[in-house]
Amino acid sequence: MLKQIPGYLKDWRLHGVVLLIVLVAETIGALSFEVGAGMILILPMIYAFILGIAFVFTPVIKEKQFKHSETLTTALIGLLVAKVSLNIGPAISMIVQVGPAILLQEIGNLGTVLLGLPLAILLGVKREAIGMTFSIAREGSLAIINDKFGFDSPETRGVFSIYLFGSIFGAVFFGLMATLLATFTPLNPLSLAMASGVGSASMMAASSSSLSAVYPEMAAEIQSLASASMILSVATGFFVSIFIALPLAEKMYYLITRRKPAKEEIEVAAEKKETGS
Repeated sequence: MLKQIPGYLKDWRLHGVVLLIVLVAETIGALSFEVGAGMILILPMIYAFILGIAFVFTPVIKEKQFKHSETLTTALIGLLVAKVSLNIGPAISMIVQVGPAILLQEIGNLGTVLLGLPLAILLGVKREAIGMTFSIAREGSLAIINDKFGFDSPETRGVFSIYLFGSIFGAVFFGLMATLLATFTPLNPLSLAMASGVGSASMMAASSSSLSAVYPEMAAEIQSLASASMILSVATGFFVSIFIALPLAEKMYYLITRRKPAKEEIEVAAEKKETGS
């Protein structure tokens, strides 16, 4: 019976390390530091990431654990896709009822491709740039990239790097940006509240809280509109990323670098073979 169980499920060393990392990270909890009008929020995921890297340099983690962790991560991404789908379902009626403005705002996120991708390539980033710039790199983005390119791919490395960076600095950036726009531009605070819902709860909370501080008489409307916008961004953004943003990012990458997809795939395969992954 035990022989029929896959090796990655019987790897007690790997499961023990993961359990230890989770317990330590959750015990520390989230830490926040105020920076001007914004706030830097450090989530348990960041500690888990640092601890995971630290264990790589110990005798506890060996090549077998690396291979098993890749298989398990790919399976767990499937659960993440299911979770995102469950969030989209209840929002369908709201998507139908709201006006086109709050739906079309997701097209604005294509700026990460149009502006970020050329800049990343200019800085010397290769295929990682596709994963880094096709979205704001939250949970749904991780699932999309992993499903299309696989866990051990440059695109996945790119989206994971921005996911971690956004988890640390995203909230403070949105908080400061909302304050600056509300103070120095004639934009309606409700339009800024709608723009706060990009699909990240922490970024939305930082932005809407900053706006509420500037416009306390409109705090209730700002919070309500920002929350609704975030839910819709999660729902619509998933499809925009799959059918528009990601294909656009790939097309732009090949146009800017003047590389052919087939040649690029051969180079990536050769790189994997050299690294032994």
